[in-house]
Amino acid sequence: MDPIILALGSAVLGLVLAGFLAKFVLSQDEGNAKVREIAAAIKEGALAFLGREYRILAIFVAIVTLVLIVVPDLGWKVALAFVFGAISSGLAGYIGMSIAIRANSRTAAAAAVSLNHGLKVSFRAGSVMGMSVVAIGLLGLSILYFAFNGDANFLAIIPGYGFGASSVAIFARVGGGIYTKGADTGADIVGKVEKSIPEDDPRNAAVIADFVGDNVGDTAGMGADLFESYVDSIIATMTLGTIAVFSTHLNIGLVPDEQTAWWLPMLVAAGGIVASIIGIFSVRVGEKLQMTALLNALRRGTYVAAILSVIFSFAAVYFLEADLGLFVAIVAGLAAGMAIGESTNYFTSYVYKPTLKIAEASQTGAATNIIAGFGNGLMSVAPPVVFIVIAIIVAYNFGDVYGVALAGVGMLATLGIQDATDAYGPVADNAGGIVEMSGMPHEIRERTDALDSLGNTTAAIGKGFAIGSAGLTALALLLSYTIAVGITPSQISLLDPAVLVGLFLGGMLPAVFSAMTMQAVGKTGFSIVNEVRRQFAEIPGLMEGTGKAEYAKCVDICTKESLKQMILPSVMTVLAPIVIAFLFGKIALGGFLIGATVTGFILAVAFSNAGGSWDNAKKWVETGAYGGKRSEAHKATVIGDTVGDPMKDTSGPSLNIMIKLVSIISLVLAPVIVNMNGIF
Repeated sequence: MDPIILALGSAVLGLVLAGFLAKFVLSQDEGNAKVREIAAAIKEGALAFLGREYRILAIFVAIVTLVLIVVPDLGWKVALAFVFGAISSGLAGYIGMSIAIRANSRTAAAAAVSLNHGLKVSFRAGSVMGMSVVAIGLLGLSILYFAFNGDANFLAIIPGYGFGASSVAIFARVGGGIYTKGADTGADIVGKVEKSIPEDDPRNAAVIADFVGDNVGDTAGMGADLFESYVDSIIATMTLGTIAVFSTHLNIGLVPDEQTAWWLPMLVAAGGIVASIIGIFSVRVGEKLQMTALLNALRRGTYVAAILSVIFSFAAVYFLEADLGLFVAIVAGLAAGMAIGESTNYFTSYVYKPTLKIAEASQTGAATNIIAGFGNGLMSVAPPVVFIVIAIIVAYNFGDVYGVALAGVGMLATLGIQDATDAYGPVADNAGGIVEMSGMPHEIRERTDALDSLGNTTAAIGKGFAIGSAGLTALALLLSYTIAVGITPSQISLLDPAVLVGLFLGGMLPAVFSAMTMQAVGKTGFSIVNEVRRQFAEIPGLMEGTGKAEYAKCVDICTKESLKQMILPSVMTVLAPIVIAFLFGKIALGGFLIGATVTGFILAVAFSNAGGSWDNAKKWVETGAYGGKRSEAHKATVIGDTVGDPMKDTSGPSLNIMIKLVSIISLVLAPVIVNMNGIF
């Protein structure tokens, strides 16, 4: 039997489970009339944004498709794979957001029953996203395999699928990130700091836009992000298949033939889907409103999935008669991913000292809070880098560069449940806001706050996991690029000006990209702050609660600003490797990819963890520490959280996509770039 049949079957099983979980969520109580009204407004805003964003994306995809068709060394097959990847990525994000905007009200109603029921509904909603991402990704690659594996240019065609996925992801992550953090910033600055009203207070005109942002940024954008990580890691491994047939580094054959080298990452991914399904159903919690109890419930699921993934990966290696060193490489990647998740948890959760120290620093104002938080973010870079380095060393010595790429697949094998724990967060956050706006009893808000605090931690862990996988995947794509354009070790020298030029330009790109996305959030937030201030000043009785805020105006401002601001950084990322190759040649482009990967990885970790720790420092003060809500310490943490929001939810996550996108574009265009020498 063709092993890809197993991969196909696993993908179908994942889609069936996603449908089952969606049916369960949609069968739950939607809450009272007020809850349904708020949820309907969120749904309307989210779908309107996504529709407008996808129309812009359709234009971009059409232009790139035409270019790919007319370039002689690429052609219609690469263009078809590109379109297929773009559609698949967009579909994965849409499915995840579609269930999230329907699960928020149901989670609020479920939390009224019990904490466990609230977690069950919100986590299963997140699991729809997780299973959709991995199932659609593996299904798409399986279809491409059956369509083109007999083609002589098969390994030049399938990177087009990753290019399409990454192109959609960069727009979705940047656009959604600008939207969500622009709205959140405006809501917090005016509501919490200036007016001293509670979070998600219905008097605040930006709250609905904030809820919409959680869905378009942290659900649809994040789904597209992880989808392209998943497929890119498999594609990168497949393109390194010739090295697996015979490793000059190890002086052995790692697999019987090249087809086996293509099958192995697909089977590892297939086993990961089954492992994630079992892990999802092992998540349950009691009624204690304790972070450790809630976090341990989700950890149980991820650990179960990880252990089963190890077993299934060994079975895949044994079944395909591959060298057992490749199994070691897979485990190295999986272990690194788990370790990065735990490291992220340590630096961002208020259960541990780093975040508690930030909350303590808030007693002397916003400045000391920001200093402590950014220092924590920078310090948090060390463990993930060390874990990635260890994984690379182990994987290389047991599986050559093919093993390094396979380690990335291993790290992402349990993405189904990892993504579920991440996607659950925005649902819980929306549910808490709906509870506040609809005036439900305080004890229900306490339950949703507990779920939301857990969501902040799991989101931070998910971002750390995504960044770690992005680093390994970008490295694997870089290795694939060097082989595709014929760059040998003897051609790379630190004394070569082409390499040095590429390194510096590549190192610059993440900084410029981050600046553009941060400034975009600042511009959007500026507009929202002024609009919310205007409404408080001009709407009679709004502050007293007798007037009604004009929520739609803030939603419209966020939509227009974010869609306008997302274009330049996204297009810059697409064009950058093409310009570098044309001006400076293929070797300089290799240096460029190295510089972008290293700098992008470090900035992404620092930004994401600093933002996550600022957020949870605020949550800790809101539990009553240092005077609790409305205290001076609380206002300082709100400002710190506002600074961290675009770092952790816009720039940081978008850098994951940026470093992979420049590499996958370089790989796709390798047949064109191979003869480029530029000015050197």
